[in-house]
Amino acid sequence: MGYSICMASDFFYPNMGGVEEHVFNLSQCLLQRGHKVVVLTHAYGNRVGVRYMTNGLKVYYLPIKTFYNQCVLPTMICSLPLIRYVFIREQITHVHGHSAFSALAHEAMIIGRLLGLKTVFTDHSLFGFADTSAIITNKFLELSLADCDHCICVSHTGKENTVLRARVNHEKVSVIPNAVDTIAFTPDPSRRKKDQITIVIVSRLVYRKGIDLLAQVMADICVKYCMVHFLIGGDGPKRGLLEEVRTTLNLEDRIEFLGSLEHSQVRDVLTQGHIFLNTSLTEAYCMAIVEAASCGLQVVSTRVGGIPEVLPPDLIYLTEPTVPSLMEGLERALDDLRHGKLVDPFICHNRVSSLYSWQNVTHRTEKVYTSVTKESPKSIGQQLRSYMRSNVLPFLLVVSLMYLILQVLEWLVPRQGIDIVRTYRKKPRKFQI
Repeated sequence: MGYSICMASDFFYPNMGGVEEHVFNLSQCLLQRGHKVVVLTHAYGNRVGVRYMTNGLKVYYLPIKTFYNQCVLPTMICSLPLIRYVFIREQITHVHGHSAFSALAHEAMIIGRLLGLKTVFTDHSLFGFADTSAIITNKFLELSLADCDHCICVSHTGKENTVLRARVNHEKVSVIPNAVDTIAFTPDPSRRKKDQITIVIVSRLVYRKGIDLLAQVMADICVKYCMVHFLIGGDGPKRGLLEEVRTTLNLEDRIEFLGSLEHSQVRDVLTQGHIFLNTSLTEAYCMAIVEAASCGLQVVSTRVGGIPEVLPPDLIYLTEPTVPSLMEGLERALDDLRHGKLVDPFICHNRVSSLYSWQNVTHRTEKVYTSVTKESPKSIGQQLRSYMRSNVLPFLLVVSLMYLILQVLEWLVPRQGIDIVRTYRKKPRKFQI
C-alpha cells in the first residue's frame, strides 16, 4: 500500500532552480513506485488552481500572493482553510516540506501535524548565524522543526548546519544527496568550438553565487588567455556588474550572456563548454556541478559548504573563494586541457551516472516515510510541549489558535462533506539501486 504524499514548497515550476528540480524529480519517481503525490505551491502569474504535469503529477497553485523572493507571507492562518481542504480531499498521509526559505512549506507542515499527519522536511541550504536575516530564518526554522517527525539534508555539512541552527536532534536528521537525470545530461564534444576554449557558468547572478569574484576572474582570464571565451547562463541583480566588465574591457566578442534558461536548455549550453566554473560563497549541494560533470565538463569550484562531498577529486578542482585561488584552479584546468590530461567526457558521464540516481534518492526517502509512519501520533498537548523548547512562548498562542480554527472548520466544513479525489495508483515499479 503506497503513501499519499504532499510536497509543499514556495519553489516550483515555472520557477527554475535546484529545489524545483528536486521536488519534481522526486515526485516523478515516487509516482513510479506506486505512491500518490500532489504538489502544493503558490500561484505563479496566471497559473492558479489545479494543473497536471508529466505522468499525472497534480499541482495545486494556491491563490496566494508572494511577499518576498517568491515566498508567501507566513500568516499561519490565512491559508489554513485551503491547505486543510487539500489535505482532506487528497487523503494525504505525509506532508513533505522543502526549503528553509519557504513559508508555505512550514505552514503546511504545522497544519499537517495539527491534523495528525506525518511530516518530513528537506533542507536545501546553508545559513550563517550572525546577520539579521539568518537569525530570523533560523529561529523560524527552529519553531517549525520543533515537532517535525524527520529532517533530510542534502549533504553532511548541511546536516551539521541544520542541527546547530535549528537545534534538531541529530538522530532525526538523515543525509540524502541530490541527484541528476544523467539520461538528459549526456556529453556531445562535437558541439565544442575547436578554435577556442569555452568556460561555462550557469547560475543565478546573485551575491551568494560569488558573482563579484566571477567579475574579477573573467577580467583577469580574458587579459591573460586570448583563446578563452565565457558563456553565461542565468540572470539576476548582479548581471549589470558582469556586463560592466565586458563593456569596460571591450570583451563583447568573448563574453556571451544567455539570460534565464529553461531547464531543458541547460544541457545544450553545457555541451558547448570545456570547463564549468562555480564561484558560490555558500552551497549545501550544488546540482549545477553534477549536471556539468555529467555532460563531460571539467569542473572548477569554490570549496564551500557541501561541495567537497559531491564529486571525486579528479572530476573537480576545488579552490578557496578568493580571486587568486580561483585563477589558480582555472589555470590548472586550462593547462590540463591543453596537455590532454582531463578525464574523457564519456568516462566522466559514466562515473557520474554510477554515483547519482533519482531512483536511489527515492529509495532512501521511502525509508524515511516508513520510519515516521511507525511513530505514534502526538496530542495537541505534546505538540505544544515540543514548541516550548524554542522559548518563543507567543508561538504557542499561534499554534493554539490554528488548532481552534481547525476545530471550528470541522464544524463549519466537516470532512464528511468534502469530496474525496479518486486515486489512480500506478503499479509499483522496482528500481535497481
